[in-house]
Amino acid sequence: MIDLEHLAQAQQALVEAGRILHAAGKVPATGGNFSIRLDERHMAVTVSGRHKGFLTPADLMVTDFDAVAVGSRLKPSAEALLHGQLYRDRADAGAILHTHSRAATLLSLATEDDEVVLEGYELLKALEGVETHEARVRIPVFANTQQIPILVDQARARLGREPYAGTPAYLIRGHGVYVWASDMASCLRQVEALDFLFDCELERRRWSSR
Repeated sequence: MIDLEHLAQAQQALVEAGRILHAAGKVPATGGNFSIRLDERHMAVTVSGRHKGFLTPADLMVTDFDAVAVGSRLKPSAEALLHGQLYRDRADAGAILHTHSRAATLLSLATEDDEVVLEGYELLKALEGVETHEARVRIPVFANTQQIPILVDQARARLGREPYAGTPAYLIRGHGVYVWASDMASCLRQVEALDFLFDCELERRRWSSR
């Protein structure tokens, strides 16, 4: 049984996250998708094709971690499977935000490697579990695909081993970033911090190419 009070709180948090991220220019058009864990089997997730800057509770739905709707005929994004995979595999994940920010999208295309390594930045300490600027945070980069089950399998295999067991995010090339944290407030903070760091990395690459 879904806790209705918890669901109402999750809906409010998702609506507010949409307004914040839209105002910051990180979810243009109908891009992105958001979710909050409700329990060990269910999540509240955005309905497919809805503009994230103007969400209402009617634009949100409950699914299980296989993205099967609960009590609704609405359709979640196909990428809801990626949210479910993270909740299933990471007990510490309580909220997930997928954005299409400019910095994340461009950096994913600018790197030829299969990861982006962030180190030496003071703002790394805004990420959960990071206590020093001397940390090396490795963000995996996956190829974009419309075959979401394939991406689910790739993410599960890669995130399940070192050095990615503690990573807070991954990039999809030419697409955007997935960020997760223990709760929505922390997830929003990490989205903001990572976008700043991604922008710094883009600028560093410009310097090095001169």
